[in-house]
Amino acid sequence: LPEIHHNHFSILNFRSLEGLKTFSYLEELILDNNLLGNDLLLPRLPHLHTLTLNKNQITELESLLDHLAEVVPSLQYLSLLGNIACPNELVCKEKDEDDYQRYRYFVLHKLTNLKFLDTRKVTRREREEALIRGAFMKVVKPKDAKASSAAAPASPEMHYTPLPSGSRDLTNHRGILGKCRYIYYGKHSEGNRFIRDDQL
Repeated sequence: LPEIHHNHFSILNFRSLEGLKTFSYLEELILDNNLLGNDLLLPRLPHLHTLTLNKNQITELESLLDHLAEVVPSLQYLSLLGNIACPNELVCKEKDEDDYQRYRYFVLHKLTNLKFLDTRKVTRREREEALIRGAFMKVVKPKDAKASSAAAPASPEMHYTPLPSGSRDLTNHRGILGKCRYIYYGKHSEGNRFIRDDQL
């Protein structure tokens, strides 16, 4: 078993890859059309250069790429088509070529040895852009407002007031009356600079 170099595990409804530990010499691994999600864990496969995970249930891109960088250092060909983590029109009609290109820059920033990503060869320009801007191409999902409001503990309603705390009690009000030496004539007001003297 350890000498097997190629494995094809498509359409087997895999949820776990625990059994791959015995295939330490794998070079190609096809895992298309399974049920693999964000909890995907590959064993260390130092010789693996080709990995396809098309049409699975992967939604979180960054955690997957960090894991792949650690366990498959020789990876040169990766395909993630058909997963939500790969933004293209196959998955969502709202995504366009710009979304997909940003995704490519981010993947190439994380996996610098890739030569092919999905169906396209990695170009020199893409590699240069990934080096410069790849780290900023991460897609950040907004938090669900309903979920965050439900999870947040109910805080007592507080009204802002500029008054000191001692003066907030309406039954203990103290006022201050005084005189000011400064008299405001309004001649330095911005609103008065367009008014002529004969209009006053």
